[in-house]
Amino acid sequence: MITPTQTTHTSSGTGGGLFKTADGRNLFITFALVTSLFLLWGFCNGMIDILNKHFQDSLHINKEQSGLVQSANYLAYFLMAIPAGLIARKLGYKGGILVGLSLIATGAFWFIPAVSIGQYWAFLLGLFVIATGMTCLETIANPYTTVLGSPEHGATRINIAQTINGGGWILGPIVGSHFAFSGSVANANEGLAKPYMGIGIFVAVLLVIFAVCKVPDLHTEDESKKTAEQKNRLKPSGGQLGSIGIALAIVCGLLYFFIAPILGLIWALLSLPPALFAPTKYGLLVATYVGGFMLVSKNWDLFRRKHFTLGIGTQFLYVAAQTGIFSFCVNYTIENDPGVTAEKAGYWLGAIGFVLFATGRLFGSIVISQFKPNLVLAVYAAINIVLTAICMGGGKPGLYAMFGTFFFMSVMFPTIFALGIRGLGDHTKLGSSMIVMSIVGGAIAAPFMGHIADTSSMRAGFVVPLVCFVFIAIYGMFWQKLENKDREA
Repeated sequence: MITPTQTTHTSSGTGGGLFKTADGRNLFITFALVTSLFLLWGFCNGMIDILNKHFQDSLHINKEQSGLVQSANYLAYFLMAIPAGLIARKLGYKGGILVGLSLIATGAFWFIPAVSIGQYWAFLLGLFVIATGMTCLETIANPYTTVLGSPEHGATRINIAQTINGGGWILGPIVGSHFAFSGSVANANEGLAKPYMGIGIFVAVLLVIFAVCKVPDLHTEDESKKTAEQKNRLKPSGGQLGSIGIALAIVCGLLYFFIAPILGLIWALLSLPPALFAPTKYGLLVATYVGGFMLVSKNWDLFRRKHFTLGIGTQFLYVAAQTGIFSFCVNYTIENDPGVTAEKAGYWLGAIGFVLFATGRLFGSIVISQFKPNLVLAVYAAINIVLTAICMGGGKPGLYAMFGTFFFMSVMFPTIFALGIRGLGDHTKLGSSMIVMSIVGGAIAAPFMGHIADTSSMRAGFVVPLVCFVFIAIYGMFWQKLENKDREA
């Protein structure tokens, strides 16, 4: 394995460009290679969306149990994000990518024996292992794209890469549906072996390519003006420790609301002793709280930077809004156009919604290259505030507005990511892992949207993404002030 080249990437000097560093190196080839990872995890995520219905039919499980497909994905992101950041810090970007690809290949090839086992837990295990690999890749590849050229074009590069990711999201359900819902095999689950074996082979090829190619381990400039010695001495005050404790208590409470029911389903699925459930559940909650408290207090120089910490919260809310709209698109379509069947509504989700989403990322890359990314984020979020308000009115206008949100959501994840990690220096890898961990917002907020829909209407449920977009707009509007203060601090 080639040892990663240790290079410092700074904003000083001239001659920077989209893929050109301040010292004159052109990193387009490296960028092109890294974008293949975006296509890969987009495809894997797209495959997941068709597995719920497949397992309901093939394993005769209910909808709640089939929801563990998404839970395995979200839990992997939550549990693996920080370890992925530590792996990247220890092994460099290249080493972290190789670890991530190895995990995905292992999980994909596991589907071959999983088909023979024929048990739900076997498929969930494979999905969980694949998701841990995807977490490594997202934690590493997202920030890596932001340093493959001049810092001011970081948001543009990550949006271009995420456009390729959108193509994977479109292809995943198409390929997955062809194999999963094929009636040509006696055992319906046998259809899953082929696409996942294909993923495994593709990943194995990528492993060889990345192993032999030079992947420079670039580092961003730390924009904080404090010296290294001052940063090492930074410790939170007593009042700040109290604030950390309260904030973590709120976060852990939200996580408990999300994870406890999932843990209960897993416990029942594996037929584990009921008497051990409560101690395990509360033990994990306490361990999460203590671990989080130690992480924040030990890395105070990172968490005191408001553009970063608020970036975590903003990404949490964005993924919550995106997941809610994606998840309830079919329900909203049927509610507001009774003549549309569920099958047709599902087709519209892919053919209209996801195409608009992918197109929005391509167009957004151009827009962000011409205007300040934080202002683009604020404007796009403001437009979606209006669109979700129209959604709450329902009818055909609401339906058109709902699909319109796909286009304007498209640039938000990569832009928030790039803004959140801007100027973190050596903290970039750990900071990236924290922002990736915030993806768990998609699992926590969606049930609130569903609860409102159950008790009132699907239209009323769109108040959840509306509130999320309000906070996203505020973050984009004030990001520059936050970042300037962090730079001076």
